[in-house]
Amino acid sequence: MKHATVHALPRDEFRVELGELRGEVERLSAELEELRSHAANLETLALEDPLTGLLNRRGFMRDLTRAIAYRARYGSPAALMLADLDRFKPINDTYGHAVGDRALAHLSALLRGHIRASDSLGRLGGDEFGLILWQVDEGIACKKAAALQAIVAGAPLVLGGLTLRLSASIGCTRFEADDTPEEALRRADAAMYRQKAERGVERA
Repeated sequence: MKHATVHALPRDEFRVELGELRGEVERLSAELEELRSHAANLETLALEDPLTGLLNRRGFMRDLTRAIAYRARYGSPAALMLADLDRFKPINDTYGHAVGDRALAHLSALLRGHIRASDSLGRLGGDEFGLILWQVDEGIACKKAAALQAIVAGAPLVLGGLTLRLSASIGCTRFEADDTPEEALRRADAAMYRQKAERGVERA
């Protein structure tokens, strides 16, 4: 029986081929890392509101679903807030959508600047924002809502010679053990509009 003859590569040629192989592995690893980074960036863009840089509705609903599941499993308190900018339509109608966008960005910056990094904040659409507070009961959440309203009222938007004094309505509710995202949002929305009625703010 004949045996195949194995020809050993000269040492120098072996080193060259091994070096080329390592270089190819490194190149492929770099390309894979670049693809992973690109995919992560696309996922971020898919969950981010382009105007404010906050979570968009899709991203916020993801966090809301997780918060409700965590509350149901572990019993930890958490609260949901809904906020919107009072009299937003007249701002758009009077000063234009560019100023309206600046007002929304201003409100989002104020909210983001006065919550914890662990909390979730998103723009749900138009002038409506959602906020999830972890490890907080309803009483503390409502006090926080009042504090945020005071902050917004005390920080007018200044654009050149234009000064806009803004206000926000914020409703809050705790998460129940058997909640769904839709039920929690409905309660927070009802609380927000009750507050509008009490303050004499017309519904948009």
